[in-house]
Amino acid sequence: MKMIVAPLLRIFFRPWIEGEENIPTEGAAIIASNHLSFSDSFFFPALIKRRVTFIAKAEYFTTPGIKGRLTAAFFKGVGQLPVDRSGVRGAGEAAIRSAIAVLDRGELFGVYPEGTRSPDGKLYRGKVGGLARVALATGAPVIPVAMIDTEKVQPPGQVVPNFGIRPGIRIGRPLDFSRYHGMENDRFILRSVTDEVMYEIMRLSGQEYVDIYATAAKRQIAEDKKKADAERKAVQKAEQAAAKAERAEEKAEAEKAEKAGQEQQQKGTGSA
Repeated sequence: MKMIVAPLLRIFFRPWIEGEENIPTEGAAIIASNHLSFSDSFFFPALIKRRVTFIAKAEYFTTPGIKGRLTAAFFKGVGQLPVDRSGVRGAGEAAIRSAIAVLDRGELFGVYPEGTRSPDGKLYRGKVGGLARVALATGAPVIPVAMIDTEKVQPPGQVVPNFGIRPGIRIGRPLDFSRYHGMENDRFILRSVTDEVMYEIMRLSGQEYVDIYATAAKRQIAEDKKKADAERKAVQKAEQAAAKAERAEEKAEAEKAEKAGQEQQQKGTGSA
């Protein structure tokens, strides 16, 4: 990843990094980043000096086909941890245990507090639970990170990246939540910690903040698209019906004119 992918990324995209000195050279820390694109999983782990372990959904490791096998090989190769999200409660606990194990080894653990990629480039509400609970349980500092313009390099759903765009990584100062030690089961404290982290990410990224979850935004966008598609189809259907009626009317008028002409011709012939 760092020996092969990083040089290629630097050659083709010339990414910039600010604040890399905020990542400790050793010891445990939590990397909390916004999530704009699938390419985030390449740029950040490849370009910083230390290895970062992220939680990855199990589907990345179990998807069939050539693409699925290549994806699984990539995530295994960079040390990502698969978590089955089919059982929400169990998956959350498994992710937290995995994160604590990584931090107990003195390594860097990465998390996307939004829980999924942003559907439109905006920053959405951080999910309460994993990030805050792990930070309070381990005492590890939280380092806010802003990925910049990676959604322009590889928009959601696009496989081949766009060249000629220079993405960036802006790394903020570590956040210390030791004042909340032992309060990891207090939901209000968890929300406070999560919101503080999201505020720092917003400040670093310059993104517009939307106080709803990204998953809800995705559903709303999908519903709006479905509604817009239905309305467009209804308009097209109405236009087609109107055009059909107009053609029928023109045909009727033409037939009427033709009939009138034939009758006039017949009268002229009779008079003669």
